[in-house]
Amino acid sequence: MDVKSAFLNGYLNEEVYVEQPKGFADPNLPDHKGGIDKTLFVKNTDGRIMIAQIYVDDIVFGGMSDTMVKHFVGQMQTEFEMSMVGELTYFLGLQIKQMEDSTFMSQSKYAKNIVKKFGMDNASHKRTPAPTHQKLSKDEGGISIDQSLYRSMIGSLLYLTASRPDITFVVGVCARYQVDPKASHLN
Repeated sequence: MDVKSAFLNGYLNEEVYVEQPKGFADPNLPDHKGGIDKTLFVKNTDGRIMIAQIYVDDIVFGGMSDTMVKHFVGQMQTEFEMSMVGELTYFLGLQIKQMEDSTFMSQSKYAKNIVKKFGMDNASHKRTPAPTHQKLSKDEGGISIDQSLYRSMIGSLLYLTASRPDITFVVGVCARYQVDPKASHLN
């Protein structure tokens, strides 16, 4: 769902929180409020689960019961001006493919965008995420590189580790050198 009344270009000088929606209130934390930018609500009724994720002006939701889902949609549309976008296929860099008996998620499009963004689309591909014969160090005598470029690369790769555990270690090692990155770290 897309919230039509969101102020996407507005500036907020204060933090904004949302209350737990009716029916989603956690009995252990009845007064809990979530930040408007990233809020997850889960409702479990008689073993049937309903999940709603709010991110700025988008709501991703799903449930095990069509009745619960339709009730949620009806409630949200009576409270807010919203439109149904359709089946979830892409959200926050994740590609989602829903099949009858399973759901497949990947970040291949996100990964391709990272490679293109940093001008590495013509670089040769490697079987391992880093050379096995080379150890990274501070490299105090090395050539300094642009910190913001390096940090942007590391941040993008850290987000990619959600679906690529094979690169988690090497990205973590490279992340250690964000204060004063050198050409050896970039390589």
